[in-house]
Amino acid sequence: MLNSIIELIDTYWLYFLVGQYPEGPLGGLALTVLLSAGALLLAMPLGLLLGVARVSSRRAVRWPTAALVQLVRAVPLLLVVFWVYFFLPAVTGVKTGQATTMLMVLVLFDSIYLAEIVASGIRALPKGQLESARSLGLSYPQALRLVVLPQTLRRGLPSIVSQLVSTIKATSLGYIIGLSEVSFIATQVNTLVFTQAVEVYLILALTYFILCFGLSRLAFLLERRLQGRTVRVQ
Repeated sequence: MLNSIIELIDTYWLYFLVGQYPEGPLGGLALTVLLSAGALLLAMPLGLLLGVARVSSRRAVRWPTAALVQLVRAVPLLLVVFWVYFFLPAVTGVKTGQATTMLMVLVLFDSIYLAEIVASGIRALPKGQLESARSLGLSYPQALRLVVLPQTLRRGLPSIVSQLVSTIKATSLGYIIGLSEVSFIATQVNTLVFTQAVEVYLILALTYFILCFGLSRLAFLLERRLQGRTVRVQ
């Protein structure tokens, strides 16, 4: 089996990596990583906004935000993919491509989970941080931007990296709509070799494991480093 795996990697490594690019659209592992990182970056501003609204002292802001967060978290990601790809074009008349559809869905879900990370980080800050900043003459937006959010993002960095891991795994749902991410490419390779399904999907599993385990270890190391800094400060 090991020889078969090595032979498959040697023959199809470039296809696994970039799909049909440059003769066709970018795919494979490169598309998976770009989609995941791009979705997380695009979701960050909305996630920050929702996270601040989540802990707002105003009920008119806090309650609708909480309802939105709970609604999105309760709906399966696969169902939203189907809605965006099939239902929205039927209503709006505008059809989105597979990559655009998946990016939109991932941005929506990432922003919701980032909002929870931001809200938890703000709640974990020592009481009086915001009030102290306001007493120094800073406006509420300035206090958030200069005092609260920098600390929140630094403390929440391990959780943000963990969210990137979840996003990478979620891109595999793009297979359902024909998105040529790495699991879709693995299926195409399997149809070419046909008799080596175990080897093909073992390579796919190892690819996900190496990528996600590496990022998970990074999140763990970041968390330990931040905890060490907190202990030294105290």
